[in-house]
Amino acid sequence: MKSPMDCRGPRVTGLILMAVMWLASGWTDVAAGPRFLPAGELPTDVRLGPLKDLDGYFPFEPPKSVEEWNLRAERVRRQMLVTLGLWPMPTRTPLNAVIHGRVDCGDHTVERVFFESMPGFFVTGSLYRPKESSGRLPAVLSAHGHWSDGRFHDAGRDRVRRDIVAGAERFEEGGRSPLQARCVQLARMGCVVFHYDMIGYADSIQISYELAHGFAKQRPELNRTEGWGLYSPAAESHFQSVMGLQTWNSIRALDFLASLPDVDPERIGVTGASGGGTQTFVLCAVDERPAASFPAVMVSTAMQGGCVCENACGFRVGTGNVEFAALFAPKPMGLTTADDWTREMATKGFPELQRLYALLGAQDRLLLHRGEQFGHNYNYVSRAAMYPWFNQHLQLGWAEPIVEEDYRRLTRDELTVWNQAHPRPAGGTAFEQSLLRWWADDTRRQLEPLLRDPDEFRRVVGGAVEVVLGRTLDQVGPFTWQQWSRRERSGYAEIARLLRNLPHGEELPVVILRPDPWKGETVIWADVRGKAGLYQPTEGEEGVRLRPEIGRMLERGVEVVGVDLLFQGEFLAEGERLERTRRVANPRESAAYTLGYNHALFAQRVHDLLTVTRFLKDREVGDTRIALVGIEGAGPWVAAAQAVAGGSIAGAAIETGGFRFGAVQDLRDVNFLPGGARYFDLPGMLALGAPGRLWLMGETEEALKLVSGVYEANNAADQFRKTAWPGVDDAVAWVFGSD
Repeated sequence: MKSPMDCRGPRVTGLILMAVMWLASGWTDVAAGPRFLPAGELPTDVRLGPLKDLDGYFPFEPPKSVEEWNLRAERVRRQMLVTLGLWPMPTRTPLNAVIHGRVDCGDHTVERVFFESMPGFFVTGSLYRPKESSGRLPAVLSAHGHWSDGRFHDAGRDRVRRDIVAGAERFEEGGRSPLQARCVQLARMGCVVFHYDMIGYADSIQISYELAHGFAKQRPELNRTEGWGLYSPAAESHFQSVMGLQTWNSIRALDFLASLPDVDPERIGVTGASGGGTQTFVLCAVDERPAASFPAVMVSTAMQGGCVCENACGFRVGTGNVEFAALFAPKPMGLTTADDWTREMATKGFPELQRLYALLGAQDRLLLHRGEQFGHNYNYVSRAAMYPWFNQHLQLGWAEPIVEEDYRRLTRDELTVWNQAHPRPAGGTAFEQSLLRWWADDTRRQLEPLLRDPDEFRRVVGGAVEVVLGRTLDQVGPFTWQQWSRRERSGYAEIARLLRNLPHGEELPVVILRPDPWKGETVIWADVRGKAGLYQPTEGEEGVRLRPEIGRMLERGVEVVGVDLLFQGEFLAEGERLERTRRVANPRESAAYTLGYNHALFAQRVHDLLTVTRFLKDREVGDTRIALVGIEGAGPWVAAAQAVAGGSIAGAAIETGGFRFGAVQDLRDVNFLPGGARYFDLPGMLALGAPGRLWLMGETEEALKLVSGVYEANNAADQFRKTAWPGVDDAVAWVFGSD
C-alpha cells in the first residue's frame, strides 16, 4: 500500500482545487459512491503520518490541580493494569515459598528462595539478611535489568579494572557484580533484601531467555485459538505478555517480602536499573505498598525500553515512562541519569516531575542524581546516591556519609536455587501454553460473577473496554467542520462535510442525508465501504443510487449519516484497498512494538464513530436521538462504539456474523484488537450497551445468553431483541421505539 503521506498535496492548493470542483459540478459520483476531495488529496489527519515507536518523544504534562491529577492518575494506572493483563489481578494462589541453602557472609547471610507466582510458575532469587538484627526490619526489593546472567552476573576482571580507573567502581572483587554489591551494602545497613530473577535469567528458566528477551519471529504453530503461545494474536487479544508476567512476579515478590516475619511491611523500598528500573517504576505505579523507590537510568522522555519484556500492547499509548514514574508521587523517588537515553532528563522530564511533587506538597521527596559522565549503569557512584535516599526514607538510622565497602562476591554455585534436593521445574512450550491457559481461565472465573452485578460489570469490564478501545465519548471534540456541498434530492438533502476532531487532529469525510421533514432521529450507518455503503451502483447518468433500506428510513423522517472511517473511502487512492495494517520499522515480530504506542486500526475506526456521534449530538439543531447501525462486517465496530457511548445514543442495530477477536490469527488483520478477547470478547462489548436498546443478529446461543443475562440484571430485558433480522429500517424503528 502506498503511504498516504506520499500523495498529500499542500492544503491551500487542495482547497482551491475543491472550490473550483464544487463550482463546476458539485461533488463527484462514482460507482463506489460520492467522493468530494480532489484527486490525490487525502483528509488532513494526523493518523496518516508516521507511526510512533519506542524511540519517540514522550513528554509529561503536569496537571494544573490535584483534582485533575487524581483523575488522570486513575486513568493511566488503569491503562497499565489492563494492558498488563492484571485487571482484575490474577488470583493470589499460595506462594509455597522455599528458603534454603544459607550462606554465612560474616555480617550478613544469603539464602536461596523460590516460590510460585502462579500455580507451577516459579520466582527465584537471593534473600540477603543482616547478621545481627532484632525486631521488624526495613526491606528492599531489588530488580535486575539486562546484565548478562542476571543475578549471577560477573563483569570480569578486565571490565571492573576499567571501571575503577574511570571512577565508576571502588573495588575489584566487589565491582564485578554491581547487582550483588547493592544487596550486600543494604543488608549491612540493616535491610532485608530480596534480589529476584527476571524471567529467562539465572534460575528463572521455565520461559527461556531467547523467548522472554530475544523473541524475533512469530511461531505459526502457536498462533492458534487454543493452546496459544506468547506473542501470538490470541495472547495479545488476551493482554498476555512477558511484561505482564514479569510485573506479576514483582507483585508476588513484594507479597513474599512483606510476609517475612522479620520485615516491616510499612518500610519497603524498590530499586533497579535499566530493565530493573522499568520493573521498579511499573511496580511502584500499580502497587501501593512500596514506601520509597529508586529506578535508575530508565525514566526519560526518550527511549522507553527496547526489550520485548518492557513492551506490551496498549501500554504506552498516550503516555510514557515519566508519567508512569509520576504515579508514585508524593512518595519518595530517586532517579539517576547516564550517557544514554536519560541524558536529557534534567531538562526534559524532571522539571515536570518537580512541578507535580510541588503541587502535592512533596518537593523534598524527589531526587535526580546526574551521571552523564558514565554510560548506562548502576555503578558505585549511582549506588552511593541510592544508599542515603533509602537511609532517610526507610528510616534506617545509618550514620552518613555512607561508604560502600568491599565484599566477597558469591559464585553461581553458591547462589543457584536448584539442586538435587530442589530440582528444576518443567518449562518449555507445553508449560508456556498451560500457563497462558490458566491465566485466561482464572480471568474468566473472576469475571463471570460480574455478569449478575451491573455496577461491578460496568466498573471492571466497562473500565477495561475503555482502555482496550482507548477513547470514550467524553474524550471527543470540540470540532470544526466545513460544508463542501449540498444537493437537494427528491425528499431529502445530501450534505457533504469534512469533520475535524480538533484535540486529536483527525478529519473525516461525512455525508448527511437529511429528510424533509426530519423528525429529530439520526442513524449513523457504519459500513465496510465507508460512506459509499449508503449507495449501490445503478445504470444512469450518476452511476449510484441509495440502498433501498436507506431510502425507507428517509421516508420515515430519519436522518442517515455515512462516514469514511480511517483507511476507508477517501483515505485511500481510487481503487486502493487496505489489506493489512501498518507496523513500525522494528524487525522483531512482536505486536507491542507497534501497538504498544499506537491504537489498533479497529480502535481508530471506533474513535471515528464516536467522533461522528458526539458531533451529531452537540450540533445546534435541537434534540437529536441517535442510533448506530452496523451490518455486513461493520457490526463489531458498532458493538464497540455503543459499549463506550453510554446514554448518548438511543441504541444500536447490529449484525455481528459471530465475529470474535480471539479468532483473529493475523497481527496485522484490520480487525485485530489487543485485549479484545479478554473481557468476554465481542459479547462483552455488546452487553455493555445495557440498558440501551439493542437489536442483535448473527450471534451464538451462548453469546445471546450472556448478553440477555446482563440486560436482565439491568432490569432492561425488554430493551434487547435477538429475533431474526426484519430489515434494517424496521430494526431502527424498534431502536427508536416507534415500531
